Amino acid sequence: MRLYISDLDGTLLNSNKEISSYSKNIINTLISKGGYFSIASARTEATAMKILDGVKLNVPIALMNGVVIYNTQTCEYENIEALDDNTTKKIVCILRSCGIDGLMYTISENKLNTYYESLTSKVLQEFVDERIKKYNKSFERVGSLTDRINGRDKIIYFTLLDKYDRLQIVHDQLKDLSGIELSFYKDVYSKDLYLLEIYSSNASKHNAVEYIRRKYDFDEVIGFGDNYNDIPMIKACNQFYAVDNAVEELKKLATGVIECNNSDGVAKFVALRERIY
Repeated sequence: MRLYISDLDGTLLNSNKEISSYSKNIINTLISKGGYFSIASARTEATAMKILDGVKLNVPIALMNGVVIYNTQTCEYENIEALDDNTTKKIVCILRSCGIDGLMYTISENKLNTYYESLTSKVLQEFVDERIKKYNKSFERVGSLTDRINGRDKIIYFTLLDKYDRLQIVHDQLKDLSGIELSFYKDVYSKDLYLLEIYSSNASKHNAVEYIRRKYDFDEVIGFGDNYNDIPMIKACNQFYAVDNAVEELKKLATGVIECNNSDGVAKFVALRERIY
């Protein structure tokens, strides 16, 4: 019972934000032969499932840095780690005081919702526009994000996208807030933009991988990644490999380094290990 679990952006996906036909074929062949493959990504269900179209996954996937476990067979959220109401109010207050636009994600009745107060930031507007056009994802503008603290929605995640210096200010104000985890790293698709993601301290790629390992009784887990938010996965895996384009910190901690994302490094590793030709 061996599970392969991979990050998406910068790892399994190429620079066009796609899984190559070669990688899809290797993964599907692995699964057809009785193997197991899953995903641990910062992406949401809406974008991840569009990207994974044609990949016949047979294990639930970890999304939003492990905040949710999504069952691709039943199309249901199997596990959700939500933020509490008081913590959410404090996060919104800090974002306002710093003048930073943000996206807030909630789940209600098995549906993921994305809210924002304004999109004065050009880069965040482009982020939203791309997801509407490419993935048919919906976003809703609200007068106040705190209006969604209503006892019905599970508030699970915040995404901020901006220049490093602006996000560093927010990060410094949030870092001592209890009950949250921060993931702050460079956007792999731009030269000077960074992502700051905020979610429950009960959630991480580490916890998500452990959840999948325990529930589905895997003896061995082999992971793949490229960025800082993949570091928590390492201790949950028996082996962990960084793609050649990964950040140096991840390479130093990894079991080894494989070919880059644009050379199908993950798929080639699996093909060699499993003798798929």
